[in-house]
Amino acid sequence: MIDGYILTGGASSRMGADKAHLRLGGLSFVERIARALNAVTMRVSVVSSKADAEVWGLPVVRDVHAGCGAIGGVHAALAHSQATCVVIVSCDLPFVSAELFARLASLSNEDSHKVCDGDRERARVEESREIFDAVAPVQADGFPQPLCAIYRREVCLPVTERLIEQREFRPRRMLQEVRTRWVGEHELSDLDGSSFFFLNVNTPADYAAARSLADPVPPPGIK
Repeated sequence: MIDGYILTGGASSRMGADKAHLRLGGLSFVERIARALNAVTMRVSVVSSKADAEVWGLPVVRDVHAGCGAIGGVHAALAHSQATCVVIVSCDLPFVSAELFARLASLSNEDSHKVCDGDRERARVEESREIFDAVAPVQADGFPQPLCAIYRREVCLPVTERLIEQREFRPRRMLQEVRTRWVGEHELSDLDGSSFFFLNVNTPADYAAARSLADPVPPPGIK
């Protein structure tokens, strides 16, 4: 069972407006991501400390540890969920897709044998199956993307708590502390829209670029 969580607690200081409410193709960023998550998760929630977080009609989860940045949101999601695994996505990645999340989920529990014949071979497959604590894409620039990743709750929650206690607030550090399945760009390239999955919208220029992809002809009044 997998739950989905969208992190919306960032300050959006470089954008000058709340990124979670920005719109593409007639939907807010949160609505776009929620649609993608709904296809592969049991439940989708928003992690936010903002007063207007209920506007999307999704369950709202509040940070347990305030002032920790994104890792505080990751911790809140892991602490809230009762599912085995959790998909955590930052709200500034509006081009993620259901196909991307399905691919990441499929890689969280891999068989080293692709074909088996008979009970003995099936048993060998079971023994050789690798179960990962996290599944995280690696972007084209070589950097891992911890805010579009799958986490195994029972392992990652205590690690996150320890890192916060140590005031280590980089989400990428958590991926280094657990058994992570790194997903290369080539493993996602067959999916529609893969070139834009990790287009991170942080600035007005980023938003203009995203709009040109999602809305080739801007609506009246938008420049």
